[in-house]
Amino acid sequence: MKERVEEYAERHLLSVARLDRIVGEKTVAEPFRSYFYCLTVFALELETIRKKIEDGSWGMQSLAEMQEQNQMLYSDILPENYEKSYANPTYAGQVLGAEYGPLLSLLYTELRGGISYAFENRTDYLTILNELLIEVYNSFEEEVPEYQNVKDKIYWYASDYCDVFLADRIEEQLDPSCSFAADLICQADLDDERYLYRFGEYITENERGTARHLRELSAEKLQKMADVYTEGYRMGFVNTGKDLSRKSVVNIRYCLGFERVIRLAMENFRKMGLSPVIYRAASSVITKREQIKVGYHGAIANKQYEYDHRADQALFLDKRYVERKLDVLKHVYEKNKKQAAQFAGPAVIEVFGEKPFSPEVKKEAPALSEAQRALVLDYDSRSGQITNQYIKGEERSFTIVSYPVPEIGERYPEIFDDVIRINTLDAGLYEKVQQTMIDALDQGEYVHILGKGKNETDMKVQLFNLTDPGKETIFENCVADVNIPVGEVFTSPVLEGTEGVLHVSSVYLNELQYLDLKLHFRDGKITDYHCGNFAREEDGRKYIAENVLHNHETLPLGEFAIGTNTTAYVAGRKYQIEDKMPILIAEKTGPHFAVGDTCYSWSEDIRVYNPNGKEIVAKDNSISILRKEDVRKAYFQCHTDITVPYEELEEISVVTKEGKRIILLQDGRFVLPGTEVLNRSLDEEESPV
Repeated sequence: MKERVEEYAERHLLSVARLDRIVGEKTVAEPFRSYFYCLTVFALELETIRKKIEDGSWGMQSLAEMQEQNQMLYSDILPENYEKSYANPTYAGQVLGAEYGPLLSLLYTELRGGISYAFENRTDYLTILNELLIEVYNSFEEEVPEYQNVKDKIYWYASDYCDVFLADRIEEQLDPSCSFAADLICQADLDDERYLYRFGEYITENERGTARHLRELSAEKLQKMADVYTEGYRMGFVNTGKDLSRKSVVNIRYCLGFERVIRLAMENFRKMGLSPVIYRAASSVITKREQIKVGYHGAIANKQYEYDHRADQALFLDKRYVERKLDVLKHVYEKNKKQAAQFAGPAVIEVFGEKPFSPEVKKEAPALSEAQRALVLDYDSRSGQITNQYIKGEERSFTIVSYPVPEIGERYPEIFDDVIRINTLDAGLYEKVQQTMIDALDQGEYVHILGKGKNETDMKVQLFNLTDPGKETIFENCVADVNIPVGEVFTSPVLEGTEGVLHVSSVYLNELQYLDLKLHFRDGKITDYHCGNFAREEDGRKYIAENVLHNHETLPLGEFAIGTNTTAYVAGRKYQIEDKMPILIAEKTGPHFAVGDTCYSWSEDIRVYNPNGKEIVAKDNSISILRKEDVRKAYFQCHTDITVPYEELEEISVVTKEGKRIILLQDGRFVLPGTEVLNRSLDEEESPV
């Protein structure tokens, strides 16, 4: 990367000089002149920031100056300004024309990715963006070009620079020396709020308030948070029999504001022999995946903006481009195969508490065609296979933990403390209670889940047939390791015979809210789906197809689980934040159903045991087992958990081959002997103050 920066030095100076001239030119006709003027001024502002970073003068600014600058960089896409922003494909279409609008809105969005490049002093990346802008601008001089002419420029930008943006993206996921964020976290004065603005991300009261709150916590409590996070990661390897000592790299993903905990966690990981890679969430159409943030990031300035541009690649995606990306992927992994083998997996801190978001569906926003959806699915499948070839699923693990942000409400400090308590519950108690539940489940032929009141859930989940119950088990006894907090038992259901309706009144999945979500299953696969987010049913179906099914025709039920964390459930009701709970916690507060891959994808052949010594044998289903014939048919590269809360449940029961019904949960309460202790939190909630 360093060599490339030096190589681009002269090109960078030339591109900036050309942008300076564009500002005063009038060779492009309206309405395009105003558009290009706006983009050029923005690009030059990024260059001004980059120079301040380079000469050190940026760090001499006051907090107020940094805040003003941060607001300026993101002001155009904030909700109050977005209606008249070129980043809005609807507005761009109105002003620039229905044909050019979405394409030039994509260009505008790609240029906005330069914010992070300026703060990282990446003149190579900024040069590439500047040259793209100049090339498209030049084509509009004197007369408006053919649409295909501009589309080709965008296409070749994406194709030509795959071996820069995509290659660098892979390497920064593997190589600790690509350490912009890690260095900043270690070196920054965390008592000085200005450090947050050095990342080049959008900063709001959520990030500032989180950093202030952590500053007020005791050293002991901060260390406890870090220890829970890193110990969960370590135990993920221990519990699955994987050798952590063979690894040297851990990927830390988090939201800005948690640097005090991250700094402590980095030290914990180093004691395990792991160096951190902390890469930024992608912003380029070449590297990002829909609206999902993978990597560290600040606030999301406008979720509608992110949603509008989730499928920008639809404007140029074809088979040749897919093959180009796969070639780059394969080449970079092969080049870095020794480093890739050292990668242990991600350790993630998620946040929750923001206002639930349900997007507006815009006809002007790019959308994949049927042929393009097939290409994306093919890319996802083949890229997953390539990644697993170099970062083997049977050798890696992960952990995830979640904390609230100040937006959750006035009781934020109380909620934060309660979440720390939830994340550190007595794993031993849950292990014992959950084993009692598993002993009952292991007797079953299927599990019946029935909703109550307005909840229409009526699911039959077929269970694996044990051949040696004395040594084998169907469900995993999940305590606080990879999925923090504690509190679930889960299995890979048998697809054949699994059927019914899954219904939940409100759920928040991958940053998106779903209202009155219904999924219909037959033989373990989704056959129909609906939601109440939109006036038109077809908009709801499209919303689910794109964001839950991820453009697959159907998905199997990859996991069935019963959450046992009544403490988390009561906390959600106590603070009236049930609709804001992340799925990581929400999945522990009722039965949950995951559509997509199983929990054991890419590592099904590793032998895994519960604490009582029984081997967990229900890891495959009739789709995942196809990996032995054709791996392309076995995996979907997605796994989405959907929880039915306790209060919407009439009953969960296990039905044996003999027809005996063992009731686990009735009317929202645990009734199986040996599990009643889980009702204590529920009783405390119901008792008068």
